[in-house]
Amino acid sequence: RLQKLKEMFISKFGSAPKFYARAPGRVNLIGEHIDYCGYAVLPMAIEQDILIAVEPVQTQVVQLANTNSSYLDFSTSVNNIQINQTKPQWHNYFLCGLKGIQEHFGLNNPTGMNCLLDGTIPPSSGLSSSSALVCCAGLVTLRANGKTLSKVELAEVCTKSERYIGTEGGGMDQSISFLAEEGTAKLIEFNPLRATDVRLPSGATFVIANSCVEMNKAATSHYNIRVMECRLATKVLSKSKGLDWKKMLRLHDVQSKLGVSLEEMLTIVEEVLHPEPYSTEEICKCLGISLEQLRSQILSQNMQDVSTFKLYQRAKHVYSEAARVLEFKKICSEAPANTLQLLGELMKQSHISCREMYECSCPELDRLVDICLQSGAIGSRLTGAGWGGCTVSMVPTDKLDTFLKDVKKAYYQTDDQRLAGENSLFATKPGRGALVFIEA
Repeated sequence: RLQKLKEMFISKFGSAPKFYARAPGRVNLIGEHIDYCGYAVLPMAIEQDILIAVEPVQTQVVQLANTNSSYLDFSTSVNNIQINQTKPQWHNYFLCGLKGIQEHFGLNNPTGMNCLLDGTIPPSSGLSSSSALVCCAGLVTLRANGKTLSKVELAEVCTKSERYIGTEGGGMDQSISFLAEEGTAKLIEFNPLRATDVRLPSGATFVIANSCVEMNKAATSHYNIRVMECRLATKVLSKSKGLDWKKMLRLHDVQSKLGVSLEEMLTIVEEVLHPEPYSTEEICKCLGISLEQLRSQILSQNMQDVSTFKLYQRAKHVYSEAARVLEFKKICSEAPANTLQLLGELMKQSHISCREMYECSCPELDRLVDICLQSGAIGSRLTGAGWGGCTVSMVPTDKLDTFLKDVKKAYYQTDDQRLAGENSLFATKPGRGALVFIEA
């Protein structure tokens, strides 16, 4: 693959690349939609990645090309980075990483570059292809400009810079992309960012299945509405408990300020919030503010027209999912005799909560989860933002071949659109994180 990339680079730019950078995609085993609420998640890097061949140049121009001809070439001056949020194209994610590093170091005359990109992560599949591209671009820009940052700092810069495209992500994707190590999943905690090894049980293999429903989270409001619903739930819960609600942004803040357990937070959610959707008027009444204040001080620009918010369901999902992550890690480290059954149960509960409380599944994902469970998976759930994308299933290693065959038959071969290529259904093991390499 490297040789092929090098040859294409030479034919495109007329000279050889000076270095290469790669950043992996990821699968989140458990802990969906809770990183931006301040809670730990449990992802692992996958073998699929973004690989970029790079040659720093004297002109202050970045030229981007892609080995996939359906992604058009792009070039821009490094001193005038414009990121289009309305219809994000592939190069906009590269520009996020580029701009993030430039701003972090206050680079006045950043180095120009010729870059050729090759990706093996299926796009819009919930395996974090866009974040891998942002991370890879950040790494490339860092290296081309002769700067250094620790992996943790790089993850933090890339998390912030992905927001240039309008996605209010929480940092899981960027953190695992840099902090991943071969052979182990990671418990990723935030504020401060840290990663702890989680050894996955032997005897099981994790399998990714693509629903073939594409979901581009920057191009959709579903994702950002959920972020806002969690923020509003935070404010209403804080106010009801006499906390300084104006300063509270994330559901984790409420728990840590009250000094209670996740189970106790679930009880508080039942007491304080009601399952019916909240109108903007009711939220104003709860917080004792005017509609004008709500719109100008709390709701983001793209939320001004949303008239109802589900606070109870979102908070309930977040606190229960955060508890499942900690339980998953505990089971992995204690390794009781029925480890696989216990982990499988947590994965199933996570999917039900994503489907019913967070409403981020879709009929195809639900059907795919059912097929995976019927085909021998011990646990299965959607992974990534949802609304399409992939499922992750835990399958006994000795049943892997029949599992793959049965899922292929039941989900993919019934539909011409979904004929399973290599990219649609594959087993994966924890891969390593982002890196730069130079040809020997």
